[in-house]
Amino acid sequence: MLPIFIPMCAEVLNHSKIVVAGPCAAESKEQLLATAKEIFDLYINYPVAASGDTPSKFEGDFDFRFFRVGVWKARTNPNDFQGVGSDAFDWLREIKKQFGFKICVEVASAEHAKLCLENDMDAVWIGARSTVNPFVVQEIADAVQHSSLTVLVKNPVNPDLNLWMGAIKRFQNAGIKNIMAVHRGFSVANENVYRNAPCWEIPVALKMKQPDIPILCDISHIAGNVALQQIIAQTAINYGFAGLMIEVHHCPEQALSDKEQQLLPSQFAYLLKNITLPVSHNFADEALFVQRSLIKSIDIQLSKLLIKRMEVVDEIAAIKAKYALPLLQPDQWKKVTEIYAENALKDENYQQFLEDFLLLLHKNSLKRQE
Repeated sequence: MLPIFIPMCAEVLNHSKIVVAGPCAAESKEQLLATAKEIFDLYINYPVAASGDTPSKFEGDFDFRFFRVGVWKARTNPNDFQGVGSDAFDWLREIKKQFGFKICVEVASAEHAKLCLENDMDAVWIGARSTVNPFVVQEIADAVQHSSLTVLVKNPVNPDLNLWMGAIKRFQNAGIKNIMAVHRGFSVANENVYRNAPCWEIPVALKMKQPDIPILCDISHIAGNVALQQIIAQTAINYGFAGLMIEVHHCPEQALSDKEQQLLPSQFAYLLKNITLPVSHNFADEALFVQRSLIKSIDIQLSKLLIKRMEVVDEIAAIKAKYALPLLQPDQWKKVTEIYAENALKDENYQQFLEDFLLLLHKNSLKRQE
């Protein structure tokens, strides 16, 4: 059963949303500086930070928090670009000096984390491949313990809430004060729309269990392409996520990794400009807003599953026709109803709904087979 999302107060819903953006990977000094400059130019006319020297907000009340970049790249194919490694730190320090950006780098080992500390990086993120390994996460947590680093923890590759929470807990135990979770989707066998299935119910459950941990949505890795990122970003904001992580490259077609999912800086600005931030005026509106967003996600999943079920029914019909089997098979349908009965709510209204639904489902399945 899907969890119920905790309603958030208007202060949380209306607060500036965090943005973590930058290229998938550091490829060259020229590439990093070009991308950083274009991002900087996009918001230079907006309100400046308290220090007076670094602009802080994009249009639409988005707060640019970190310039993200992969220094080491864990690629599935060993022949793919693996990143430039520690050579990138000189370039990143120059970006910090020239544009005032805070820098966030992915780490996959204690050695990576120590190098980030030595090179004055501001934040690190733990990738999905690393989060699945508690030994690796603990080694990184030990390496950064009691430091001022902000640590972003991506969900594991597989849809495992406890594994995600366990990784976050290791950094809490290590005395890290600034921790964020990053929802980047999950690898599931039946996903055919997104690169990684959103499975929104899992970050929702994380928010229920750890409401003090801000959750960002990595729209680039969920979408896998540019076209789907706007709807994912809007859905994440509708759910009350604290912000977005987005891959931005000054020339995506020349990118050495993940070129299909990296936005041009101009596309990045357009995406943020076209996100509608929720505005609620009372507690009831906020509760309804979040619950209706959750219902929408569930309905999308249900609609896709119903289509898939009918496609399988068509395949069954072809097999029955080939072997001259009867359309109606009561014993098999009894097994179907038992599955629903085992997972049913016990109240009378739901029992009646389930009876009506199964009758309609069976009737239409037989009609398709005819």
